Amino acid sequence: MPLDEDAVAAIYREHGGILHRLALRATGDAHQAEEIVHEVVLRMWRQAPEPDNVRAYLSQSVRNLAVDRHRAAQRRPISAGREVDADGREEAARETDLGGSDIDRALDTLLVEESLRRLSSEHLAVVRLLYYRRLSVAEAAEALGVPPGTVKSRAFYAVRHLRAVFDEMGVTR
Repeated sequence: MPLDEDAVAAIYREHGGILHRLALRATGDAHQAEEIVHEVVLRMWRQAPEPDNVRAYLSQSVRNLAVDRHRAAQRRPISAGREVDADGREEAARETDLGGSDIDRALDTLLVEESLRRLSSEHLAVVRLLYYRRLSVAEAAEALGVPPGTVKSRAFYAVRHLRAVFDEMGVTR
């Protein structure tokens, strides 16, 4: 089956940025992240799955490939701090441990950052003051120069919007 370059390019345009950030956070290596993104996009094109949420499917695919690569690297023989690849060549062993929880944490962080980018500036300001700086509603109202009722309203709608974004991204917890 010949490669449909337009279809692959469309997948990259729509999802490539977030997939690359996910893969980079999961691996810590730009080259490996790019390889994972290429593989995920090609799998998406070849298999043409029709998941309910494409972005969640692609994100999970990135996570799965990163974990698989990490596990495969752990099985390779290591000699004097060097890792031997499948062809017998040695590469420097990675210093960081990418256990499943590290990858999950990195992906969670990226999902939160991505969802916060989708908030309006007014909603984001309220979220930062209430949830990150842990100010009271009255303190946040004073800092923003708006009535406390406005802070409560913006917080309500910001959280509602974040829930919708998380649903769209396939976050279930």
